[in-house]
Amino acid sequence: MFRKAMLASAVSVAMVGGAYASEHTGTYKFDREGAHQFVTFEISHLGYSTLFGRFNDFDGEFHFDADNPENSRVEVTLKTASVDSNHAERDRHLRSADFLDVSEYPEATFRSTRVEVDDDGEEADVYGELTLRGVTREIKLEVDLVGYGDDPWGGYRMGFDAETEIRMKDFGIPTDLGKASEEVELKISVEGIRQ
Repeated sequence: MFRKAMLASAVSVAMVGGAYASEHTGTYKFDREGAHQFVTFEISHLGYSTLFGRFNDFDGEFHFDADNPENSRVEVTLKTASVDSNHAERDRHLRSADFLDVSEYPEATFRSTRVEVDDDGEEADVYGELTLRGVTREIKLEVDLVGYGDDPWGGYRMGFDAETEIRMKDFGIPTDLGKASEEVELKISVEGIRQ
């Protein structure tokens, strides 16, 4: 799932050209075991404060095509019951049919459909289908590359940050929190290990 990172690196790497660019190409699985990944959210509480939270259980992978960054892609699956706003009673409410309805819709997914990289190769827009609460809509992730390279254990890693905003009503969430709380900002940070 969020300025974001991943495929933007592709252009800057591809501009280097040749074999050097190609060495970054591959499929990267999210580093779940190392806990180097986060999906967080922010929403206004009635216009008086900001509520922060996260989802603790999600997984995914991305394929990075350094030579043709527009061909890169990403898939994410998130367990909605893992919502965590640091308040048990509120989290029970968020899991209920008033919000995420996790018993009926235990997963949310994102699958990219196209990638657009800016002229200088510093950022990319990743478009894709977000399915949440049984509703599928196109969203745009703004992506920024964080970094890439060898790790201390003989692997190769790449990481990115991403963000987007969604309207709760667009995904069938029935609770009306008022005009100041119609949109949720999602932020994602992931580190992938090349397979």
